[in-house]
Formats: sequence, structure tokens, C-alpha cells
Amino acid sequence: MATKKLDLIPLYEWGMFTEPKPSVVAGPCSAESEEQIMETAKGLRKLGINVFRAGIWKPRTHPGSFEGVGAEGLRWMQKAKKEYGLKIATEVASEKHVFECLKFGVDLVWLGARTTANPFLVQEIADALKDTDIPVLVKNPVNPDIELWIGALERLSRAGVKKLGVIHRGFTTLEEKKYRNDPQWQIAIEFRRKFPDMPFFVDPSHISGHVDYVREISQRAMDLGFDGLMIESHCSPSEALSDSSQQLTPAQLDDMLNRQLEVRNPDSDSPQWKENIHELRAKIDVIDESILAALSSRMQVSRQIGQYKKENNIAILQTSRWDAVLAKVIEKGRGYGLSEKCITDIFNTIHEESVEAQNQILSDSSSRQK
Repeated sequence: MATKKLDLIPLYEWGMFTEPKPSVVAGPCSAESEEQIMETAKGLRKLGINVFRAGIWKPRTHPGSFEGVGAEGLRWMQKAKKEYGLKIATEVASEKHVFECLKFGVDLVWLGARTTANPFLVQEIADALKDTDIPVLVKNPVNPDIELWIGALERLSRAGVKKLGVIHRGFTTLEEKKYRNDPQWQIAIEFRRKFPDMPFFVDPSHISGHVDYVREISQRAMDLGFDGLMIESHCSPSEALSDSSQQLTPAQLDDMLNRQLEVRNPDSDSPQWKENIHELRAKIDVIDESILAALSSRMQVSRQIGQYKKENNIAILQTSRWDAVLAKVIEKGRGYGLSEKCITDIFNTIHEESVEAQNQILSDSSSRQK
């Protein structure tokens, strides 16, 4: 399906973010008390943070967990907004949430991963946001479904939302991994390719799941040229009622943003840079052409094998042969400095294409016999 072009207002025209990158939205996972909100907001404002976030309604996995303080928390955020000159932001998951946010002067809302995965809820929220000028950020759905993510944006765009952006918070995985959520950066990169003008935030808190990894995820986001970060920060993380392990103190956030994080330039006007990068990219183009030629040759041989299997009534899939091929290329790949994952992903794709080509040969034969 062709990607629709969305009518977007650039990030720096929203009236809450200024260059240079990164644009930062920071604050606690949850609003817990007026004192906690005011203390955290004060600490973040001293860092130059302009947009203060806090969860008011918390969609938890299990009942009985802390599910937020509700609209009362918006009063505390409103007070922080007035006292410290902040813009305030929170998550919405229903029409009622939107109306409460509008009543209390919330400046930005976002849709969480569970909400994005539900087109009915997205449409309800989109309808509630008609004729408003409030910016909306959309987190990726829990599972890696880029079309579902795009569909949520299209619904909001149709409702007239032009200050529209996304948040990459990683994807749920059943495997034991280093991070809480699998970043699957290739999906974020593909999304950026489809929507190069879409404001793009990364949520290192939810991807990492632990303060020890927030910086490295944030650095990866900057290395990839994304626009901003949504980071959880709490005045006393050890006392937090939700996600305490992934929340930085304002002091830790200050250290990361101002002393640890390196922001890359999108390009350079240096003639030497332009000359050298042009030369290196030309080499890449030549190598890519060679790879395509090699793949074409391999597919021709694979089709010949498919024809030979057909003539001898042999099944397409030969698992022992494929296991041997994969083990061999993984071992050789290590010698070339290539990771096992890289080799496995590439050769599994090649194998799938080869199987499909051979299947087509057998299918053509079966069709002619009918």
C-alpha cells in the first residue's frame, strides 16, 4: 500500500521546542502527589527542560497495580505549568481523557503503545481532537506492525491534527534480552524513510527499562539523527509507584544531556567532507551493484536446482543441506568481521527467496498437469 503524505506542521513551529537537537520531554512516569510533581518540575526547569510529562492514567498489565491518580494529577501539573513556565504533556487513551486534558490546559498529548494498537480507540481520540490545535505524539504499537502505526497517524491527520509526531518506545519481546523492549532500529529507520518530515522522538526509558542503559539508547537515537527524546525523570526514583528502575533523577538527566550525550550534525558544508563522502558512497554503489549481480547469479543456479528437483520428484526443502550452508557462512562471516545475526538475517532472506522460486517451478508444473 502506498504511503499517504500527511499535512504536517514542523516541530519547531509547535511553540514548545527550540533548536538545536535534541528536543526533550521529561518528567515522572506517573503523577503521584503534588509535592512530587512540583519538586520534579522545579528540578527539570533548572536544566532548561520546557516540556514536562507525567502519566495521569496508567494502563497497567495486571489489575491491582498503580493505575494513576486521575484528573486530580492534572491540577498539580497545571500548577507546575503556571509556577515554572512549563508546557505540560500526558498520555491519553480515551475521549474522556482528551476532554480532561483540554479542560486543564495540557499542551501536548501522546497515545501509548496499547492505544495505538487499537484502531477504535485511536478513532475515538481523533474525533475528540477535532478543531483543536494540540500537538499529538503517537507511540509505536506493542508489536512491530508499522502499518498499524501509520494507520493511527492517518486517523489523526484526517481529524485535522497537523502538529503530529511519533515516539519509538521499542517492541515487546518474549525473549530474554538486554533491554526491556526490543528497539528493532530497522523499523524506526524504515518509518523515518517513509516519513522524513515527521517529528521523531525516542523513548530510551521504555526501551531500556533501566537507568544504566538510558544513555546508550539516547546516544543511538542521536547517532541516527532523530529529533528528540522522551525521558522519565523523578525527584526520588526509589520511591516511585511505577517503573522506578528506569527513571533518572533531574541531576542524572542533567549529566547525561549536558556532559555525556553527543549530538551529531545532519550534514556538513565542508568541501573536503563532501568530496570524501562522495568518493566513499561511489564505492558503496559499485559494491552494491556487485552484490545484486551475485544474487542474480545465485538465483539462476537455485532455479536450475529447482528444475532438477522437479524432474527427479524431490522435495524443495532440504533442511540438513540448509543447516550446513548456514553454519558454513556464519563461520566464514566471522572471519570477515560480520556478526552472526547479520549473516543469518541475510541468508535466511536469500533462502526464502530461493525456496519461493523453486516452489514456483513446481507449481507451474502442477498447473500444466491439470
